[in-house]
Amino acid sequence: MVVVSRSPRSSGKEAEPVLITEAAPSFEEEHAARKRKYALMMGLRFPCLVLAGVFYHTWWLALLFVVLSVPLPWVAVLIANDGPPRKAEKVNHFHREVKAIEHREHRVIDG
Repeated sequence: MVVVSRSPRSSGKEAEPVLITEAAPSFEEEHAARKRKYALMMGLRFPCLVLAGVFYHTWWLALLFVVLSVPLPWVAVLIANDGPPRKAEKVNHFHREVKAIEHREHRVIDG
């Protein structure tokens, strides 16, 4: 989602929108996208098995389609459960200056 604002000095249609912020997609949008990917990948498994049956006379091609269809559920679940990458956040730490109580030289007496 992109939030846009018009420049205060602009007037009418010739004004260019000014980008204020770009927010991450909502949880619902992200979840819907992951569900679509999962359904697509699981939907590809059935055609692979059908094509393996169609090409059973060409054993290597049939085997290729079977081998492609085996990891599809596993990959689909991994992609469906994967969330967006976490943003690297810089942690602010308080660093205080170390100050001496007195700034003058001290006379040391050896005993």
